[in-house]
Amino acid sequence: MGVKERREREKTELRELILDAARELFITEGYEGVSMRKVAERIEYSPTSIYLHFADKDELFRELCHEDFARLAVELNVLAAEPDVVERIRHIGLAYIQFGTRYPNHYKLMFMTPHPGGELDDRDQEVKGNPEKDAYAMLKLQVQHGIDEGVFRNEYTDADLIAQTLWSAVHGVISLQIAKGCDGWVEWVPLESRAHTMTDTVLRGLIKEKM
Repeated sequence: MGVKERREREKTELRELILDAARELFITEGYEGVSMRKVAERIEYSPTSIYLHFADKDELFRELCHEDFARLAVELNVLAAEPDVVERIRHIGLAYIQFGTRYPNHYKLMFMTPHPGGELDDRDQEVKGNPEKDAYAMLKLQVQHGIDEGVFRNEYTDADLIAQTLWSAVHGVISLQIAKGCDGWVEWVPLESRAHTMTDTVLRGLIKEKM
């Protein structure tokens, strides 16, 4: 490996180190409690090293969100080829649970950590509403397909309401799984059983025919 290639590799490795450390800090300290200096201290580098990669805390936070949400969208979009719309929605829900429990820190930053306000940047505008990049838009699109195909009960005609109900249900499974830790108070049944039971039960209440 040449000098140039080695430097590029080291630069990439440092960037990932910064992102991983910042993700943990944003989760534990909240957005307001994190500074570029704290991130530098966590990885034992100088603040100058952080600023070579990210202009400020806001850029660092946004980059984390873009990367994590992009990863989720990629995992969910592989399910779009499933021909049956109900099965497609079910598989999306299960895959979402798998993502959240496989990457708990990513999930906590994305959906369990308050995000700072502010206008959407150019990358946000490019992603929002694009089913190939926006996981919520992808779920809503599949729900709309279900509405158009007449699979949902007649009273359920709002794609946002259905999508957000499904989202809330899977979020509950993930957040409990993340939070329970070594809790010995409850004898937890396997995650897969809880995930399938919840997904099937919610869908059964929304669609017209028995699954």
